[in-house]
Amino acid sequence: MKFAVIVFPGSNCDMDMLWAVKDIMGAEAEYVRHDATSLEGFDGVLLPGGFSYGDYLRCGAIARFSKIMSEVIRFADEGKPVFGTCNGFQVLTEAGLLPGALKRNDSLHFVCKTVPLKVVNNQTKFTSDYDENEVIQIPVAHGEGNYYCDEATLQELKDNQQIVFTYGENINGSLEQIAGITNKAGNVLGMMPHPERAMEELLGSADGKRFFSSILKNFGKVTAN
Repeated sequence: MKFAVIVFPGSNCDMDMLWAVKDIMGAEAEYVRHDATSLEGFDGVLLPGGFSYGDYLRCGAIARFSKIMSEVIRFADEGKPVFGTCNGFQVLTEAGLLPGALKRNDSLHFVCKTVPLKVVNNQTKFTSDYDENEVIQIPVAHGEGNYYCDEATLQELKDNQQIVFTYGENINGSLEQIAGITNKAGNVLGMMPHPERAMEELLGSADGKRFFSSILKNFGKVTAN
């Protein structure tokens, strides 16, 4: 299975993502620039964290119009895995691949720490290697991670079991502590926490490793190191 790690101007977690997937999980992965026009040869897309285009207008608002995004949308429409963390999650909402929006943290401060994350849905292709309601430790680093949607969308997320992760503590004001969601089809997932930064105990947690092993098990086959 081969992953495309999309690099926008201002991305700063692209190396973390490539390292997690390629060096730790043993999958193929390459950087793909924002101005590329093809994802031929790739099986999955990873949108890393950072400050794409300086987060001008809104986080992810300009990145959404990058040339490569038409290919990302095509991937999603074809049922292939698309994952966005932090700024990548913001880009996915701006592109309409996931519902809702990410607002400024209610504290108006940047939050950077490891937080408890509850796996409220382990029946997705991204979370099957976790136990239901398991609490894992994953780092966050964001200033605009306050998830919001209207009441009708929230009910739809609940009805379709699209809420995948919730925070164990109120770190940013997110509606009902939502930290990560999928699309209806279950092949696009966005979350503010960074599983690619929790791949080894040396880093404080290896709980992110099972996130990627779930993707590899359910969307393709590869042998992890």
